[in-house]
Amino acid sequence: MKKSIFLMLIVCLSIAAIGVELVFWTAPNPLQERFWKETVAEWNASNPDIQIKWSTIPAAGSSEEAILTAIASGRIPDISTNIFSGFAAQLIEADILVPLDSFPDFWELVDTRKMRSIVEKWKFGKNYYVFPIYSNPIMMWWRMDILRELGYDKPPRTYSEIYEISSKYSIPNERFGSLVVMGRNWYDRWFDFITYYYAASGGEPYLDVEKARALFNNEAGKEVVGFIDKMFRSNWTAVDLGSNPFYTGVVLGGIFGPWEINQARSLFPDVFDDIVITPPPVPDTYPTDEPIYTFADTKGLVMFATTKHKEAAWKFIKWVYSDIEKDRRWMETTNLPPAREDLLTNPIFKEYMDGNPYFAAYASHVAYAVPPALTTKTVEVQDIMTTFLIETIMYGKSDPLSALSDSSSRVRKELF
Repeated sequence: MKKSIFLMLIVCLSIAAIGVELVFWTAPNPLQERFWKETVAEWNASNPDIQIKWSTIPAAGSSEEAILTAIASGRIPDISTNIFSGFAAQLIEADILVPLDSFPDFWELVDTRKMRSIVEKWKFGKNYYVFPIYSNPIMMWWRMDILRELGYDKPPRTYSEIYEISSKYSIPNERFGSLVVMGRNWYDRWFDFITYYYAASGGEPYLDVEKARALFNNEAGKEVVGFIDKMFRSNWTAVDLGSNPFYTGVVLGGIFGPWEINQARSLFPDVFDDIVITPPPVPDTYPTDEPIYTFADTKGLVMFATTKHKEAAWKFIKWVYSDIEKDRRWMETTNLPPAREDLLTNPIFKEYMDGNPYFAAYASHVAYAVPPALTTKTVEVQDIMTTFLIETIMYGKSDPLSALSDSSSRVRKELF
């Protein structure tokens, strides 16, 4: 009996010593795991009253599936990273996220991290539920060595310039001007049509989520589908370009994210130094003095409304993201640009940028990278874009303007 009482006393003292325990999930990515392991250990060592129980998001078909399973089974974490906009919209509509702007010092933290314009793009209704962690602008890569052989001293910027180099380089069924369409999966639309649309429109939205409207059947959308159609009908691109077409010279250009940098450096060192990175192409009429916008492959952090320790969770979030040194370490560890607008101007990032010019090319566009629409219908909308827009143009099933109009109407019906 005395032994049992003694053990219970030890347990109670242990709980009292720990105080608050927060369950924190992060992306199952080795580089991100390295960052968070060190960061959480630092916090736990200096905050005995608020301890972070950290792990990666449990194994499942996807992070979204794992989190939904946890919600259904009542095992919801207090905080989680790796949340993309469409999934955030689902969680918001299920009323399971804390609006972060309900904390009185939310905007103070946003301004400390130099990310106000970035955060504004994550607004859902009247609130902000997601704290953006990183933002990957999607950029265009060009083989400068081949372009020089063709007589060019700079990569193309506009559609007409791409047509010109494509006509000189392309050989039917052998080599092509550019990789234009990324694939047939719903998420591929982020990296082709939506990227081109943001570039052509100056970063304008392609959906009005609140009014359930498709916006992309406009002048910018017409320019984009005209470009895609021209490339396919002229045989300057193709449906199947084989493996690694950019590195093997099958295409002169292609769209990539910053995660491709390390792979290119390690697997294709003979090509690496000849890569030039530019924003996505724009219509010929796009002003030369205006920045070119692009799609942001971006993920953020959320706090679940089921947490019993909102203030403690917010204290941890503030501690991480008010410290610029942690953003520098994140950048150096993961090679992903922090969601900050001062990456090129703050001297704390200068050394890394100077030694990594390709990464700096991405960092230069973080402020002009726009996340996807915050809609619960992300997959459905982009499946429609795939079937009734991209595949229709790829295979020449109808003229591009008809495909644009048809897909826009179908998206509008889906949103309603």
